[in-house]
Amino acid sequence: MNRKWRESAWRPEYHRAISSVLGRIIATQRRPILAAAKVIADVIEKNGILYLLGSGHSLAVAMEAHGRAGGMVPVEIVFDRSFGKLERLSGYAKILFEQYDIPRNSALIVISNSGRNALPVEMALEAKARGIPVIALTSLAHSRSVSSRQGGGKRLFEIADIVIDNCGVPGDAIVRLRGVPERVGPTSAVAGTFIMNLVMVETIRRLRKAGVPPPILISANLDGSDDHNRKLRRRYRGRIRGL
Repeated sequence: MNRKWRESAWRPEYHRAISSVLGRIIATQRRPILAAAKVIADVIEKNGILYLLGSGHSLAVAMEAHGRAGGMVPVEIVFDRSFGKLERLSGYAKILFEQYDIPRNSALIVISNSGRNALPVEMALEAKARGIPVIALTSLAHSRSVSSRQGGGKRLFEIADIVIDNCGVPGDAIVRLRGVPERVGPTSAVAGTFIMNLVMVETIRRLRKAGVPPPILISANLDGSDDHNRKLRRRYRGRIRGL
């Protein structure tokens, strides 16, 4: 493969495809994103914590809102240590929920592209049974095209209080290449992190308008950040793991 061939053959199909997905999110998901921001801002204003569950690759989306520059301190990941291997196992969600002892003055975002497996569905059910608002980040096209793997036959979007559609396609991958039978270029991680940041920015905007100083972390690689971040984390120590 020579350099001339590589340069002339490069066609950024994925850029066009993912740009289309992000455009659909902006065009269609304003209402649920703003609704999610309101719920989360209300929880944080009352000294509550936002919990996130993302199993398998959805963990990457959860990590986008946890412990990073420009994000907020009162965010906790419900960490699936099986990395998705147990997401079809009924009862696993209850174990995780009890391990984290999620209190009532919380909100929960469940991230699942398909929304069909037992872990995300049952985590949402556990939260709702305790009066905790549930926000789903899922692909409606994918979820509606498949059956549930949860014992009760429910999919995540059928349970959550607020549903944000990542506007992906069934199967996640979106690009077709000549001579390759499988589609390539998944969209759920890029779309999910995009949505997560939209929600966080709007949450912070609401807190500021309500006169509540948002507990925002700044980059650990900026001078003076250690004191700022340490003071914020001290407020939540003992309530969030790792602080």
